[in-house]
Amino acid sequence: MVLRRFGFALAVLVCLGRVSSAETLASLSESFWQWRAVEQPFTNDDIPRIDRPIGFQVDWAAATVAKRMEALGKFEQRWRALTPPANATTPEQVDYRLVGSAIARVRWELAIEQNWKRNPGFYVDQTLGSVFVLLLPPPPFSAARQGEIVARMRQIPATLIDGKANLNDMRQPFIQLAIDGLSDVAARMDATVTTLAPELTPENAAALKVAAGPAAQALVEYRAWLQTRLAAANTETAIGRTNYLWFLHNVALVPYSPEEMLALSRQEWSRAVSFEAYEHNRQAGHPAATIFPSAAAQIEQERVDEASIRRFLTEQKILTVPDWIEHYQNRLLPKYLEPFEDLGVTDDLTGPDRLTEPGTSYIRTPSLSLGYFALSTAKDPRPIIVHEGVPGHYFQLALGWHQSDPIRRHYYDSGANEGIGFYAEEMMLQAGLFDDRPRTREIIDSFMRLRALRVEVDVKLALGEFTLEQAAEYLSSTVPMDKKTAVGEAAMFASTPGQAITYQIGKVQIMQMLSDARRQQGTAFSLQAFHDFVWTNGNVPISLQRWELLGDATGVPSAH
Repeated sequence: MVLRRFGFALAVLVCLGRVSSAETLASLSESFWQWRAVEQPFTNDDIPRIDRPIGFQVDWAAATVAKRMEALGKFEQRWRALTPPANATTPEQVDYRLVGSAIARVRWELAIEQNWKRNPGFYVDQTLGSVFVLLLPPPPFSAARQGEIVARMRQIPATLIDGKANLNDMRQPFIQLAIDGLSDVAARMDATVTTLAPELTPENAAALKVAAGPAAQALVEYRAWLQTRLAAANTETAIGRTNYLWFLHNVALVPYSPEEMLALSRQEWSRAVSFEAYEHNRQAGHPAATIFPSAAAQIEQERVDEASIRRFLTEQKILTVPDWIEHYQNRLLPKYLEPFEDLGVTDDLTGPDRLTEPGTSYIRTPSLSLGYFALSTAKDPRPIIVHEGVPGHYFQLALGWHQSDPIRRHYYDSGANEGIGFYAEEMMLQAGLFDDRPRTREIIDSFMRLRALRVEVDVKLALGEFTLEQAAEYLSSTVPMDKKTAVGEAAMFASTPGQAITYQIGKVQIMQMLSDARRQQGTAFSLQAFHDFVWTNGNVPISLQRWELLGDATGVPSAH
């Protein structure tokens, strides 16, 4: 894993206003992302993962948070000072809004969403989660990565002390989820340290074992502390309409109201259910899909399918496939990841400095008892390849990280990223990729149902119309999906409002942009050229892509 060195001294001086030479949007973006690599919290989402500098230390002390708030205010001032002139080009205005969105996301996290004060699971992400992301890239483990694993393990007790001091507005459902997530944590920590040891040098294996003892004890004590706070905690988790709209307009740059998104989701839900009914009728009498006999068989089929999908994209003139992009591969989940696999998505999508490495998705041994998504890959790897690998996240992110515009290279937005991943599923379905395995079309229909329901769950959790428990039950019974996956989904959506809408709303925006581009361009329209534009700019919110491609800024909310 590449761990980047940044010019932090210069970045800090610029942030504090001690470097006053003529600033540009590019220099502001560069200093912001250098700062963000230290400031950005860890989450269980795979899209916002970024590389951290060598020597990075997790720090959520109250004084550090206060300094971050001060730095945030200065970034906001610097951004406003660079407001483009009236004659600025559309790409220049798009880049300006991108930087503003990235800065607004920090205000959302620190001052509005405030998981660092409300959600004890936040500190599970900053402790165990910070180690988890270092375990995801496949072996070998470089000396630098081994050192970072040991250092982050050593930091866990101090981070939890800071967490206890910060958590003055905890919410009961989040407390319970953290308590549940930390069950048997000491035994699981020991299992990870023991099974990871063969990948490390003897010195680092010994150092990790020494560091793991206090870390595990601190996590056990943290769980016990949470249990004493559970009964008296506030039960409300909703972020509220005003705050939700602020996120939509300033961070996500989504032009819809909550009610408009609910209407869209209900329409898409009906469409997905109808498609599923057609498919069930079409497949009546045909045998059900079977699972692979072994993990090795599934891994080999994924390798064949990934190469076949690349050929399909090229032969059907759907999307350009550059030779330099590496492959997306499956591996069996390592023993050292098993104890904490629920900490996040078990994949490694690489990064801007790791474009020569393949993307990796870890699978489980095929079984009918697997969860919703893992079971789908045990039947056919292609739906997840299309969303997560090629032409989805791994492929799209690699293109974005190869972007010539540095402002767009580091920006991320789940509305675009997840929208493209979901769009790719139905696009490939309609293009005929799954015609040779009819039962797989049912998997795509089920995914469509889930993504439509996610919008309803996200909106209703944010507005206080669903409790976390009601959201989980709704997903479990209506998708349908296994209860464990449903609880995990509901918990993530409750604590990160605005994330669950991204799949369906992003897809709808892409399809609207495609139809308008085809109408505007007439016979000159090229599906491949359209997709190449969207994928290359795939980290950019779709409303901004539409502005640049079609000259239509009506869908871009005004900056506040």
